[in-house]
Amino acid sequence: MALNCKTAGDVTKAIEELGIQFVDLKFTDLYGQWQHFSVPVDLYDEGDLFETGLGFDGSSVRGFKSIENSDMLLVCDPTTAFVDPVCAHPTLSLIANVFDPLSKERFDRDPRNVILAAEAYMKSLGLADVMFCGPEAEFFVFDAVRYETSRISSQYEVDSVEGAWNTGDWGPGHKMGHKQGYFPVSP
Repeated sequence: MALNCKTAGDVTKAIEELGIQFVDLKFTDLYGQWQHFSVPVDLYDEGDLFETGLGFDGSSVRGFKSIENSDMLLVCDPTTAFVDPVCAHPTLSLIANVFDPLSKERFDRDPRNVILAAEAYMKSLGLADVMFCGPEAEFFVFDAVRYETSRISSQYEVDSVEGAWNTGDWGPGHKMGHKQGYFPVSP
């Protein structure tokens, strides 16, 4: 359930009114995979979440930091607050921005920061005033999936008529080449 919060104070009020037990901080890694951690509401501190930031180990996140310099901060965006409908206990989720704890600047590999930089660059070139972005949903349809596990071995096989390994097969019509099916016109 979206909460339409505008400020950190709105989030605090929602936590109290809705009997929230956990606050879940979400962010994405360099590859767009969701990451998160939760804190019990008795450890909730408005200043920590929305101003100072909560620390985490950036070396545990793909594409972020190496182990010798891994401290990072998450600063939550109050406008992203929503009640997570699938949690067993009342949980408020927030999307956070990633910051460097020393410079206090946005982390250059945080996807939320990357998109802001891209939008600013587009505007600086005078190309447009507004940019709309969204995820690209992809999926694969397989014709066959086989697997076997024995005492001494295991194997799997995935097959699809669209697989690059099947492009030499004879067929009744036109077949798209491997990785060439995004925008072509039919023959």
